This record gives sequence, C-alpha cells and structure tokens, in this order.
Amino acid sequence: MRAPSQVEVSIIIVSKDEPLLSDTLQALRPLIDTSRHEVLVIDASREALAYIQQEHPWVRWFDYEQPDGAGVTIAHQRNLGVANAQGKIIVFIDCGCLPEDRWLKRLIQPIADEGEAISCGPAISHEPSVYSGNRWWGNSDERYVAMAATINMAFLRTAFDAVGGFDESFAAGEDLDFSWRLTDKGYRLRWVHDAVVTHEWGSAKRQLRRSLFYGRGWSRLLKKHPHRIGFILREDPVPIIYALFVLGLPLTIRWRYYPLLLLWPIWRQRNEELPALVLLDHLVLGAGVLDGIVRPRR
Repeated sequence: MRAPSQVEVSIIIVSKDEPLLSDTLQALRPLIDTSRHEVLVIDASREALAYIQQEHPWVRWFDYEQPDGAGVTIAHQRNLGVANAQGKIIVFIDCGCLPEDRWLKRLIQPIADEGEAISCGPAISHEPSVYSGNRWWGNSDERYVAMAATINMAFLRTAFDAVGGFDESFAAGEDLDFSWRLTDKGYRLRWVHDAVVTHEWGSAKRQLRRSLFYGRGWSRLLKKHPHRIGFILREDPVPIIYALFVLGLPLTIRWRYYPLLLLWPIWRQRNEELPALVLLDHLVLGAGVLDGIVRPRR
C-alpha cells in the first residue's frame, strides 16, 4: 500500500446519482499514475452507483450520507473530499466531464512548476446546449481570470485552508463564492486555456432545471458579496438583468410592449447554436434569482 506522502495530486469528483460518472472515470484512468495520483469519489447516491465503484477498484470511494433536511450537499461533499485527500494539489472535475489527453499535466503545471496556487481551464459542451458555441465556460484568452467554476480547477491545499473551504450554506454557486474568497485573499486564478474538458449537459429540460438552480445560487452570491454587484454588471450581467426583467413582467398589464425588450437579446443571440434555448435559459435564471431572494434556502 502506498504511503500518503507519495501522493502528489488528489482528483475529487462529487456525485449524487450520475451514471456518467463511469465515463469520466474511464477517461481519467489513462491519465493517472497511481504512484503519484489518486481519484476520490464522494457519492451521495445511497449505493445506486455501487456498480460503478465495483468497475473502478482503483478509485477511493466515499459513501456520503446527506444530513436530514439538506437537499443539496455539493459544498459538503467537496469539503469532505478535500479532508480525505492525501495530495497537496487538489483537482476538481465534474461527473460527465471527459478530459483531453494531456489535461491533468497541463492543468497542474502552473502550480507544480511556476509557483501558482490556483489554476483553472475551459469546459466545452459535448453537444449543442446553452453552454456551447461562444458561451462555453472559460471562453477566455486571459492569463488570469476573475472567477472560476470547479468543473475544471486545481489548487494547493494551503489555498483551500486559507479561505476555510467551501461555504456549506450554498446549494449552488459555492464554486464562484470559493473563487471570489480566494481572490479577496490575494490569490490569482491562473487560466490554462489548453487544459480542456468536454461536458455533457443533458437534455434541454435538465439544462433549464439547472438554470433555475443556478439562479437561486446567484441570489445567495449577491447577498453575500454585495460589493461585487458592479463587477457582476460588468463581467456577467445576465443574472441581474434578467431578474429585473422578470420582476417587471407585470408591467405588461399597463404597457403591452414591455416584452419587446427581449428583441435586443434575441438579436444578439441570433448566432448561438440554440438561440431560443439560450433566451429561455436566461429567463429561468432570472426567475431563479428572484425565487432565491423571496424564498431563501439552505
């Protein structure tokens, strides 16, 4: 059995009931040197994915029992994963992600060789979706970015400890909150444009359900980080603008032309792969923001 000191990199995947976890693990296996790397799965499926565990005995598997009343425990599972990781470099990748051949080496190189503390890379949609075309996560050529999602991220354990890990009061948006708290502490988020993963986002129905969920997360982010509202309006105004639009829909009773305000984003999104779905996604996201403000959830 290897000694914990031998492990340099810990790759963590959290799951509730995602059969695509098997595809992600199969894609990871050729990239893993088991003498230096480990993969941890923090699984809240109540053994529904036990067959995947049996197919991948090289994975360290943790069955996670969700606390009573906690519907979404992504942040809890992430913290548990880091607590059990043996490596000094922590890597997160999501279920359903397929890393490219040199993904791991490219992602951790700035940390291992260049003195960086955090690195992150792009996630390209596997098929046309609300996140495909020019909207894929990480469409950037900057050396450093202002925020990052944990769909494709690596960081030193010391950086994680410096901000106290993930905020478990979040049901969604915990990764952006984590990255913002890192930058507030003076850390920089190094962008690695060629450390690419592709992701399967599911059916249109699932994408829209996820958008509602994300909108609720944005409401929590706005409450916790009000000083960043100006930054959000500059960098990613969609959650705020569409929340305001949905809030103003009753004006249609007095001003029937109010919905015509959507003509501008419709025109701007005309070259998207799925422009109608993108517009609907934005509206659902805005509704989620309002829902999260009116009915806050743990």
